[in-house]
Amino acid sequence: MIEISKTAIAEIKRMQTVRAQTERKFRVGFASGGCKDFYYTIDLVDSTLATKGANEDNDRVYQVDGVSVSIDLSHLAYLDQLKLDYSEDLMGGGFRFQNPLATSVCGCGNSFSMLSAESASARWQLPT
Repeated sequence: MIEISKTAIAEIKRMQTVRAQTERKFRVGFASGGCKDFYYTIDLVDSTLATKGANEDNDRVYQVDGVSVSIDLSHLAYLDQLKLDYSEDLMGGGFRFQNPLATSVCGCGNSFSMLSAESASARWQLPT
């Protein structure tokens, strides 16, 4: 299960309100690419998860401080123990990811590697 800070929860709720999508789930995942092998993805999705070809049966949904958090089951092992925070600095605000399972992280903090891309893909059938 992932851990979400109070400031990240507040930002998710703000995003839902500003976009008039308060009933949508906050979906966390990752995709191939970025400065390293993978980059984190976040999105607000409706209950049918019609966006990005997702299927509700393939997602684990958690309730965290009044926010429904959705994670694709194929991503779950890679995001287990992920800590999600939100902070603002002179360059603006953004979500910050801390993943103890990542073997390396890009300076931007949004791109990461796990094992080698080949090993992880063969072992866990990583999504493309």
